[in-house]
Amino acid sequence: MSILLFDSGIGGLSVLREVRVMLPGRRIVYVGDDAGFPYGEWEEEALIPRVVALFERCLEAYDPEIAIVACNTASTLIMPALRERFSIPIVGTVPPIKPAATLTASGLVSVLATPGTVTRPYTLDLVKRFSRDAKVKLVGSTGLARLAEQHMQGETIDRHKLRSELMPCFVQEGSRHTDIIVLGCTHYPFLVHEMRKLAPWPVDWIEPAEAIARRVLALIGPVPPDSARERMADIALMTAGSPSLAMGRLLAGFGLVPADRPFRPLEAPVRLAAGH
Repeated sequence: MSILLFDSGIGGLSVLREVRVMLPGRRIVYVGDDAGFPYGEWEEEALIPRVVALFERCLEAYDPEIAIVACNTASTLIMPALRERFSIPIVGTVPPIKPAATLTASGLVSVLATPGTVTRPYTLDLVKRFSRDAKVKLVGSTGLARLAEQHMQGETIDRHKLRSELMPCFVQEGSRHTDIIVLGCTHYPFLVHEMRKLAPWPVDWIEPAEAIARRVLALIGPVPPDSARERMADIALMTAGSPSLAMGRLLAGFGLVPADRPFRPLEAPVRLAAGH
């Protein structure tokens, strides 16, 4: 009984934490497409076949009972293609706009995500359907995912860059202030501690990881109590090949060991979508 957890890099580790809490006893196969990171720089026509091909290799090798796409940028684009091609349940990751619009007291909500995510029709439709009476500002960040990966691996990040990416989320209209920021990228929760320090006023930060884990639990249920199978180790496969020492330590800290059947390293893509 295994769960495939797929991300463009290591941001999906924020989802892994919640999945472990709600679905103990299942093996996690974590796949990070670090050779293709960040997905926000891809042309849509190139990203879809890449992810479909990666999924095919993963499903053939590990036969999971369910898959999670722990990446907003990918989920808002490729879910139809994956569900058409594969029969197993696949849970995507989308900005939690509905709960944010329900919880806001000021009526001002910001969604912080990649430029690709905030401009996709799927995201715009979520805002239209669920914003209720809230005013939702979509903020596309070009550098936060990279900052998060650096921070997660123990590197010093540029706080001025972080601040410039964050500040457009804070809106004041008369006596009203933004009171909720939706984190529309699974990398961003790892920066929340730093972002709180830079925030001009307190806000609530909403991320989708818990909702994803609940959805997976609803689809496949807990491990049967009479299951006597010895649980196999959780593993990580990175498409760029053997991880760096810092990334290796990070993955180990999340309880992941290198896969015994690693992928042949994939080439990094040619970036074409500077405006996406």
